[in-house]
Amino acid sequence: MSEPLRIAVVPGDGIGPEVVEVTVPLVERALALEGRTLAVTELDWGSDRYLREGAAMPADAAELLRHHDAVLFGAVGRPDVPSHVAVWGLILALRQSLDLYVNLRPVTSWPGIDGPLRDGGSVDFVVVRENTEGEYSGAGGRVHVGTPDEVAVEIALHSRRGIERVARYAFELARSRRGLVSLATKSNASKYGYVLWDEVVAEVARDYPDVTWEAVFVDAMAARMIERPRSLDVLLCGNLFGDILSDLGAPLQGGLGMAPSANLRPAGGAPGIFEPVHGSAPDIAGRGVANPCGCILSAALLLRECECPSAASVLERAVALAVADERARTPDLGGAGTTRTLAGAVAEALTGVTA
Repeated sequence: MSEPLRIAVVPGDGIGPEVVEVTVPLVERALALEGRTLAVTELDWGSDRYLREGAAMPADAAELLRHHDAVLFGAVGRPDVPSHVAVWGLILALRQSLDLYVNLRPVTSWPGIDGPLRDGGSVDFVVVRENTEGEYSGAGGRVHVGTPDEVAVEIALHSRRGIERVARYAFELARSRRGLVSLATKSNASKYGYVLWDEVVAEVARDYPDVTWEAVFVDAMAARMIERPRSLDVLLCGNLFGDILSDLGAPLQGGLGMAPSANLRPAGGAPGIFEPVHGSAPDIAGRGVANPCGCILSAALLLRECECPSAASVLERAVALAVADERARTPDLGGAGTTRTLAGAVAEALTGVTA
């Protein structure tokens, strides 16, 4: 029998523990259809730990995660912890320390789930976001704090190496899809950083003559995502633009509750971190109505990245069958179902889906 798939689970804050709790058994069932087993290590990292111990995770957190094949992450953030403290104390720090330089966010519509498109058609594109540099590099500082002369400096760092490696990932991905890379840029106003993005992506594109590419100003891209989302295939972005545009794409797939993501180091050497896009949602935490599909679909990305493609596919098909049933849908999808109701519908659908 093959080795079990070893995953670390970080339920985190808010609705994170609720969606993770119902997702893990579904991963186990999907793996069983492929003849694999699951070994889970649960970690109590997050804001509760921060309030108890002064740190959201231990100092050797990255090394602890390296002993696993992948990480399933719930959410981070609670109202009594400053947002930047919670985020930089956990997920952003892990992305940088593990060098997870690709953030992958598929934007896929689901049968029966209404979206903003007037013609009701389907969409299928992927946001590839640089995940360790840019405006989220953490470089900068504040001086004259608390005085009328206070100044805050936030430095966006864009390196040739960082741009090239994420661009190559995007072009390879486009080669396996429909063959179009669209770069979101702002080189008309940003004289240095995004000019470098344009130049490096153009250089990378020469190695992929079978892939078409274009550079589109980010404000025009935001409008295009709403007006013509089916014109997109692989949307390549820097860290800030990718964060914003991928959230803009969430309504096209039914809302943030349906949006998965993956933090990857395609070169290997570190486990990927897979997380729903929705965040901790403290306004609904504890009510049992959070949509678990973003977490379940993130787990499907995890399975595919860990070379369990059949298990990933059956999990995605089970989600499609479950959300097609109006009785199972959670309130964000216009239904009256609960987290467990929808997860139960996915579990039931799994029994009828073959690997």
